Amino acid sequence: MAIPVVSIASEPTLHRTRHLVARVDVALMGTATLLALTGVVVIYSATRDKLAIQGLNPHYYLERQALFVVLGMGVMVALSLIDYRRLEHLSTVVYLGIVLALVGVLAIGTSSNGSTRWFSLGFIQVQPSEFATLALILVAATYTARRPEGIDFRDMVRLLLLAALPILLVIKQPDLGTGIVLTVILFVLLAAAGLPGRYLVLLVIAGVLGVIGALKFGLLHQYQLDRLISFIHPNHSNAALVYNVTQAKNAIGSGGLFGTGLFHGAQTNLAYVPSQQTDFIFSAIGEQLGFVGAGAILVLFGFLAWRMLRTAQLTREPFGRMLAAGCFTLVVFSVFENVGMNIGLMPVAGIPLPFFSYGGSAALTFFAAVGVVAGINGRGAH
Repeated sequence: MAIPVVSIASEPTLHRTRHLVARVDVALMGTATLLALTGVVVIYSATRDKLAIQGLNPHYYLERQALFVVLGMGVMVALSLIDYRRLEHLSTVVYLGIVLALVGVLAIGTSSNGSTRWFSLGFIQVQPSEFATLALILVAATYTARRPEGIDFRDMVRLLLLAALPILLVIKQPDLGTGIVLTVILFVLLAAAGLPGRYLVLLVIAGVLGVIGALKFGLLHQYQLDRLISFIHPNHSNAALVYNVTQAKNAIGSGGLFGTGLFHGAQTNLAYVPSQQTDFIFSAIGEQLGFVGAGAILVLFGFLAWRMLRTAQLTREPFGRMLAAGCFTLVVFSVFENVGMNIGLMPVAGIPLPFFSYGGSAALTFFAAVGVVAGINGRGAH
């Protein structure tokens, strides 16, 4: 009878693995998973009847989003278990890779509605600009972590130049929404890295002047300009310019306190809200789940944000702290902007609602961000 041989040398490794798994932020990962699974149901409820009316497979978006969520969960778990400090050595490769991808999508990418943002890979489309947010977080975290004494004006200029290339390539697609997200992430990371306040004020002034210059010299596309004008003067704008936001607000308002119930609601089922499964998915939440349901989802987002911010605050290691701060900014600003534009408090910018808006690239990006932070909690915090 063969006697199994157990390697004593493997016991310390097994102990370390168990210790790491025990310290990974399971609450953070569980909240992200709960949000994403809820998102799959809401996407199905918002698209089932529309597809059936058109004679199409009513489970089309359900099946694809469920696949994206499963893949995203795999990415999240994998990133939570590896040593996040290894990512620092990949920052240059990741940066060059995302720049090449952004150039490539402009050259040979798939166009839709006047934008060229995707690589078509059979039955899926990959949007490099979504992953550019993670690449910028990684590069900025690496650069600032190697200057523990803080960054100065020269470092700020170098980071601005590094960030400018992917931001301009994203805006060129055009994808102004993701360009704004990238800019906000960079600003927050500069502040978190200890950039003196006078330089931060200088950046804000430069940003305001840049927006004024873009308006004055016609650098924005007409539809982008129309969105801005309709946000500033909604009551004096053409009805067509504010149609999406008006229908989204009507849907949310019709939900009342407790909502019309899943798979119910005239605004959603009769397809009054355009792009509801993507940019305006929160309107389906508001109509079907009401104030209470939408509020509960925002509470979950708040808990998710608190766990990510907590990791950034408790992490002693500079690289991990900056990574967590960047991922926190990505998720929180995306929620703030998406919900804000659905209720008319922010301009329409095409930014997805994390874990809810339909799309594989966005799902993988947000799951990856959560996975990185969960891993930092296990290794860098406390």
